[in-house]
Amino acid sequence: MNHLNDMALFVEVAKARSFRKAAEAAGIPNSTLSRRISELEKAIGLRLLHRTTRKIELTEAGQLYYARSKRIVDEARLAHEQLGEMLAQPSGVLRVSLPVDFATLYLAPIVVDFAQQYPGITFEFDLTPRRVDLVTEPFDVAIRMGQLEESGLIARLIGKHARYLYASPAYIEASGEPVAPADLSAHECICMPKVSSWILHQDGTKSEVGVHGRFTLNSVGMIRTLAVNDQGIAMLPEKIVADDLAAGRLRRVLSGWQGSSVSIYAVTETRLTPAKTQRFIEFLSARLMQA
Repeated sequence: MNHLNDMALFVEVAKARSFRKAAEAAGIPNSTLSRRISELEKAIGLRLLHRTTRKIELTEAGQLYYARSKRIVDEARLAHEQLGEMLAQPSGVLRVSLPVDFATLYLAPIVVDFAQQYPGITFEFDLTPRRVDLVTEPFDVAIRMGQLEESGLIARLIGKHARYLYASPAYIEASGEPVAPADLSAHECICMPKVSSWILHQDGTKSEVGVHGRFTLNSVGMIRTLAVNDQGIAMLPEKIVADDLAAGRLRRVLSGWQGSSVSIYAVTETRLTPAKTQRFIEFLSARLMQA
């Protein structure tokens, strides 16, 4: 296999019947080309070329080697050209693991735009909170939010979304509106499991306040729905509640404060990903980093 490049050089010499012309085509010095062909002949154990001061001719072994080598070199060149086309216009099945709520509430329009831009790609999406195994399961990439566990996988940060506090107008009317972070301790706060406090930021100031409520759950979509239905204050990314804000179903509370940003990652088994996966990650990153 170490002689595949020399094989390609031999094909150039055999076609040009000239070391000078072949060296120019290959972009290497004439002396280097001559040495490489000599090393190839030594490795094979047969002379491939008759060299004279006036011309170059193929030996019988050279004619046979050229016929076989040219086919191999042409196939390799075609393979590279096809791979180049794939990079320009990726195709194939893209298998992605996505967080359920974030995918349905926010990512769906972005994915639709990506599908329109790359019509050669088909999609298999697995929407599940389960941490799929990228090593043993047939996924090209997993999109994950929040803190990642230590692993040997490759994680690329593709977005960060700030979170804010929201409640329905009816909840605020019934329970009052908090004016400082400490007021949250007296309110119904809709929390994720194992979360007993919220950290809020304002102009370089950090405040951590204990929170509690009747509802604790691991679904962003249901947290949003409960907030819309007057069940308390929720900390959510603005993009998730944009429609509810526009329709007046939710209002932002403690408007000067924001929660810690949620990091969004594209996780793959290896850095050597096919073009379809590369383009998908790049597309998401471009859109999510703008948010």
